[in-house]
Amino acid sequence: MKRPDLSVILVSHNDASYLRACLDSLAPERHAVTFEVFLVDNVSTDETVQLVRAGYPWVHLLENTHRQGFAANNNRAIRASTGSYVLLLNPDTQVLPEALERLVGYMDAEPRVGLCGPQLTYPDGRIQLSCRRFPTLGSVLVRRTALRVWLRDSAVDRRHLMADTDHGSRREVDWLLGACLAARRELLRTVGLLDPGYYLYVEDIDWAYRAWQHGWRVGYCPEARVVHHHQASSDKALFSRHSLHHVRSMWRYYRKHLAPSWLRLHVQPDLLAD
Repeated sequence: MKRPDLSVILVSHNDASYLRACLDSLAPERHAVTFEVFLVDNVSTDETVQLVRAGYPWVHLLENTHRQGFAANNNRAIRASTGSYVLLLNPDTQVLPEALERLVGYMDAEPRVGLCGPQLTYPDGRIQLSCRRFPTLGSVLVRRTALRVWLRDSAVDRRHLMADTDHGSRREVDWLLGACLAARRELLRTVGLLDPGYYLYVEDIDWAYRAWQHGWRVGYCPEARVVHHHQASSDKALFSRHSLHHVRSMWRYYRKHLAPSWLRLHVQPDLLAD
C-alpha cells in the first residue's frame, strides 16, 4: 500500500466543543492530499470518544487509560503513523481550503526543511504571530514573570514574537507554534520525537532547536492558512497550573540547551525506527 502524504495527529482532553469543526474541515482536503488521521483521547469526560466513533469512522482513535502530557500523546500516534509527513494539529483549529496541499507542496520543494507551519489566524481573520525567535533571558522575564504586566508589547516582547517582520511571506524561522506543525519523517529518524520530559509547553521550541542543531531548517508557509482559537491558558493568569507548567518547561529547555556543563541536562532523543 502506498504511504499517505500526511499523518494528521490530534490530542484531545475534553475538546469535543471544537472537535467537530476541526474534523469537518479536514474531510474536504482528501481530494488534494492523501492522509490518515489519529486522535489521542487523553481521558476526556465529555463526548469526545462518542463523537469520533459515531461521526468519523476514518479517524484512528487511540484512548488513554491515564492522563499524559502533550509530547507523550503525540509520540504515541507518531509511532503508529505511516505518512511521509506528520502534522501535529490542535483540536481548536480549522484547516482552510488547500492548506494541507500547500504545506505538503512546500516541504516537497524544500528537502532541507524538517519542520514547517502555516499562517495561523484568529477566528476574526487577524494573523496570529505563530513564528517566533528562540527565547532569551530577556524574553522569558518579559513573558513569564510579573514584568509582563508592564512590558507586554515591549521591544523585547515584539522581537520574540517577530512582530517586526512580515508574516505574509515565506521565510525560515527559529520555531513555530505546535498548534499546527508539520514534521518530515526523516527528521524523526535523525532528530527524534518530541521530548516527553515536557508535560505541557516548550516541546515545540525544543524540537525546532534540535532540528537546527542537526542541520535541518524550519520554514513558515503563510499561503497555507489555519484558523486557531488559541486558548492560551498560560497567558490568562500569572499564577496558575498552566503557567507553572510553562515555567517548569522553560527550566528544562534551559538545562538541556543553554546551561553550563555542570547543570546541563543530557537527554537521549527517542529516534523513530524505519
